[in-house]
Order: sequence, then C-alpha cells, then structure tokens
Amino acid sequence: MPLLKSDYNYQLPDSLIATHPAERRENARMMVLNRSNRTLAHRNVYDFPELLEPGSVLVINDSRVIPARLPGKRLSGAIIEALLIENVGGNQWRCKIKNSAKIKPGETLAFCNESLLANLVEKVDGGECIIDFQESSDVLKKLEQVGYAPLPPYIHKMRSDNNNREEDITRYQTVYADNYGSIAAPTAGLHFTPGLLDSIREKGVEIVSVTLHVGLGTFEPIRENDVSKHSMHEEKFEISRETAETILKAKAEKRPVVAVGTTTTRSLESAWKDGKLKTGKQSTELFIYPPYQYKVVDNLLTNFHLPESTLLMLVSALTGKDFLFNAYNEAVAGEYRFFSFGDCMYIQ
Repeated sequence: MPLLKSDYNYQLPDSLIATHPAERRENARMMVLNRSNRTLAHRNVYDFPELLEPGSVLVINDSRVIPARLPGKRLSGAIIEALLIENVGGNQWRCKIKNSAKIKPGETLAFCNESLLANLVEKVDGGECIIDFQESSDVLKKLEQVGYAPLPPYIHKMRSDNNNREEDITRYQTVYADNYGSIAAPTAGLHFTPGLLDSIREKGVEIVSVTLHVGLGTFEPIRENDVSKHSMHEEKFEISRETAETILKAKAEKRPVVAVGTTTTRSLESAWKDGKLKTGKQSTELFIYPPYQYKVVDNLLTNFHLPESTLLMLVSALTGKDFLFNAYNEAVAGEYRFFSFGDCMYIQ
C-alpha cells in the first residue's frame, strides 16, 4: 500500500507558528522522544548536553545563509523582488523574481534602495532568471550590507512588522555558519550558542561538520498524494575526510552519531556507500521516508516541520509515524512554537 501525503497532515493553530526567534537561542523548548521506551519529556535546549552520551559524535551543517532576498524595482518604478538561488559564475546569479513577466533581457533592475544594480541576462526554465550584478566589488560582501535574510514566506505574511533586517540577518544564521551557499537556514542549528557548544565538548562529545547548501528543493511541496512519485531537487553538499573518519570510527565502536537537522541527515545518509562515507563535493536527490532504514544517523535534533512535508516524512522514518504524531499532538497541546524560528525535538 503506497505511503500517502494526506497521511502526514495535521492541524496547527496559526498562533503556534513562530514569527520571531526565542529571545535567547538556548532557551527554546525541546521535546525529547525516547524511541526505546516510547516516552516524551519536556526540556529546553540548554539541557541538550546532559542528554548526549560521552563519546558521541555531533554532526552540524556549517553552510552559511546568503542574504538572498532583494526587494527592488524596475526603472519604470514597478515593484519587484528577487530571491537569489546560486552564483553561476562571476557576478551572475540564478534567481526567482516576483512580477518578472514584463522584464526583458538587458533591462536594468535596482535592488535594496538602488544600492545594487543588475541587468537581466535571460529567463530560464522553471520561471527563473539569470541576472548580472554591476557591483565592482565582492557581491557577497555587498549582500551582507544591504540584502535581507530569505525568511520563509509564511513569516513575512504573518508579521506585522518586517523591518528587522539586521536582527534577521543575525538570528537566521547559525553561530558556526562558515561556507556561503544556502538560501534557507539549517534551522535545528539556530538553537546553538558558543557556550552550549563548549558544554557539549566538555561532555566528551566530538563535533564535526558537513556542508549542505539548502536550496529550493528542501521546501518544494509534494504534489502527488502517492509519496513515491515525488522527486527531490538536487542539493550540493561536501564531507571532509576528517569528518568521515571520525564518524566511521564511532560507527565501528558503536558510539552514537547525532545529526543536527534534516540537512545534515540527508548529507550523511546520501554519502553512505558500501559501509563507508564518500568524501568531497557531492550532490543528493535522496528522499527519505518510511520504511527507509537509517545507516549513519542514530539520533536527531530537529525542529517541528510543516504538514505533508518531505522533512516530516524524513523524521517519521526514524521515529515511526504514530510515535511522531503523538509527539506533535502533545506539542500542539503544550503550545510549542513551530517551524523555522520555533522550538525543537531531540530523538534518541
């Protein structure tokens, strides 16, 4: 019997959707799911080090979010907005542009109060465009100065005030973000602080990183009710030799590998080949859903995900659907905060 998208629907009051982060990252609530005895416990992220076994390996995604949302206008004055997707060489970027139907190749577009100018090079498949920035210096450096965090659209729709550029740039970024490339944050990592990471190391836990650049595919809705017919968009990731060796040694010694977030999870599971982790730059279209059997990841820290999403299905492959939905029902009853800026769960 096929797995159905409709099986992963649940009701969530709008009031539980977090539109701003917790005042302090580590104060977010954390539901703990114990798979061995099927119990739930209510903690906070600052308790996380207590729950980790000495000798565990904690794997984080160090991708850095690009300030990729660029409000702007055409020279005619018509309002537009670009979402940068990826650099395709030089100052040229692939992007999506709202209200782009009448824009012609060669037209100059002005973004972020005219502090960034770009020419439309061409329109490509899927409603995307290629633009070429006129910036003479480093475009990424300029984006840090004037660009906006690419927050999920539902946050913008629900906020009464969207003039939080500097706060959003800081808080929609992990404290260990290093390598530019994501257009959405690996949100489970938003809960960490330098002090919390120090406490984890003091517990005797090794921390290693992978890099998966989060693209549009992670949030692409499933359009077919039969989940097996859904195809994930390709995402690029990289695993260093040091990270792979640390994880393989832990697996051999039966020490837990704990993934921070679904992006880390997909990287590790995608790279597993014949009992080893492939290293270097790679790409993945892996769609994890029941009855997938995890090969690398033992435990998972993750946020609460949207109904009928691929991320919810990935988590359910680890927990079992019934146990996961019991946890979600309790989270709703207990008024946990959901989605990107919300609370999290630790699955052990």
